[in-house]
Amino acid sequence: MERVGTGEHVVLVLHGWFGSSTAWEDLTPHLDAERFSYYFPDFRGYGTRKDEAGTYTIAEAAGDVLLLADELGIDRFSVVGHSMGGSVMQYVLAEAPGRVRSLFGISPVPASGVPMDADTWGLFSSAAENPSSRRAIIDFTTGGRHPDSWLDGMVLHSLENSDRAAFGAYLEAWAKTDFSERIAGNEVPVKVVVGEHDPALSEDVMLATFGQWYPKLELEVLPDAGHYAADEVPVTVANMIEVFLDEH
Repeated sequence: MERVGTGEHVVLVLHGWFGSSTAWEDLTPHLDAERFSYYFPDFRGYGTRKDEAGTYTIAEAAGDVLLLADELGIDRFSVVGHSMGGSVMQYVLAEAPGRVRSLFGISPVPASGVPMDADTWGLFSSAAENPSSRRAIIDFTTGGRHPDSWLDGMVLHSLENSDRAAFGAYLEAWAKTDFSERIAGNEVPVKVVVGEHDPALSEDVMLATFGQWYPKLELEVLPDAGHYAADEVPVTVANMIEVFLDEH
């Protein structure tokens, strides 16, 4: 697990399907280490926990996050979640609403999952074993705008930092888990940012999901980003996180 900062406001930062605890390295230099304490855990099957067995569900991942908070002696915290980590952060809220100060989602998966047609499901389900499928997904969800070297680096990080079986199982978890009834109407402060060039988890998707569930939702579209805003515009995202956290 990575940690940045020693500040009073604790923030748990949850990675996405293609990420890991070290996938935030472009963003971390721009965080305020005096006012905040950021913790970057790995889910089971990823990074430092790549060989750790599990059921690889959203519930299990959220339970591990809360266990980590307990082990660290942290009672109240904010949560940042990217993509799959955005689903997990909402499950953490469902399990322990009194402990969550605020949520910040970066292209977060809704608590209702992500429906896909047959062709899209075929592409995503082949990604566990096929690196070219991972590359195609990353390229598609960033609007086909990035150079080969960037795409190859994103794929390499994913391959090196995830167990293939776990990676495949997590697809079922984030795409098909629906616990939206458990969080609907929760008045925790929530901010969601999405990339203008992400056709999958777009502004319209967020309005139809997060916008219906969270009365205090703030939603912002990033014009220079796709699905991986923390990699694409890290300075902007770091600033947005901390402006939001300061308000809450």
